[in-house]
Amino acid sequence: MTIKEIAQLAGVSSAAVSRYLNGGYVSAEKKEQIRKVIEETGYRPSAQARILRTKKACLVGVVVPKINSESISRVTAGIEQVLSRRGYQMLLASTDNAPEKEITYLKLFENYPVDGIILIGTVITAEHRKFLKNSKVPVVVIGQYTKYANCIYHDDYGAGKAMGRLVAAELEKLGGKAAYIGVTKEDKAVGVAREDGFRSGMKSEGILLEPDYVKTAEFTMDSGYHAAFELLKQKKDIRIISCATDTIAAGAIEAILAYSTQNIPRSVADSGTRMQYILNNSGIRVTGFGDNQFLKAVTGGIPTVHFGYKTSGIRGAELLLDVIERGEKIPIEMKLGFRLEEPKTEK
Repeated sequence: MTIKEIAQLAGVSSAAVSRYLNGGYVSAEKKEQIRKVIEETGYRPSAQARILRTKKACLVGVVVPKINSESISRVTAGIEQVLSRRGYQMLLASTDNAPEKEITYLKLFENYPVDGIILIGTVITAEHRKFLKNSKVPVVVIGQYTKYANCIYHDDYGAGKAMGRLVAAELEKLGGKAAYIGVTKEDKAVGVAREDGFRSGMKSEGILLEPDYVKTAEFTMDSGYHAAFELLKQKKDIRIISCATDTIAAGAIEAILAYSTQNIPRSVADSGTRMQYILNNSGIRVTGFGDNQFLKAVTGGIPTVHFGYKTSGIRGAELLLDVIERGEKIPIEMKLGFRLEEPKTEK
């Protein structure tokens, strides 16, 4: 199948098909005709021919901190949606949250025939900044603010502040204290902005987050479990544990279950309602960030924050392709909003 044959089936010119495949302007009517024919025929343009024609490899390198994360999978789904539609392929590299591996992969992609790179960022080190300033190919950073590259990030401070206010309002009803499990301060979005926002939200309602009620965890359930268990052993007046991510929150819930097991009636402990019983009767609530759908399905939902992760992937890919295909030179910093999610309670 050739471009000429696609054009004949779609009733358009070969030039229109070529512009469509290369991201150029095509009227909405012709675009739909071409799209239908391509879908029906399963046509895929020759990568080699396109490289010769456009001087592009039609490849984008994507560096992610880990692949077993719902939020990261949402971002990459958004990236893939745009790249696939515009005839690009994605090369994915996972770093297991190791900043030095990110640098290795960034340099590898830079010297590989990719047209651009998307970094789903966690920590922006001096080495990251040096690479971003001197990269030979366009780079877009998703999830972190940086002045050294085009970036798309979330309003983590605003989300933290909204959660802090919500927690303060709940403490007015429950009494007791709030604890917070954060992450490394090297992560400016999740580790700094969310916690600073949370503190500000609490303070605006007249409540301070006390230093002894704060722990730092890694981005894992296991780390969240141990941090929460230590808090529960040390402080008997905790009524809410707020966590920097839903994954950490899942570990905190497990810690509450383990800590409270000795007080469960045998009839409940032997039934399928064990988890819900403990969460309802332990007197301790858990909040998070990320709106993890698996956690929602298992627990019925906790107060959390929904970020537009897939949207960030879509916007990031579009931004990168604008630079690759149109030579866009205007620096872009895009901050995305959030939505506070509260579980529905039965009346």
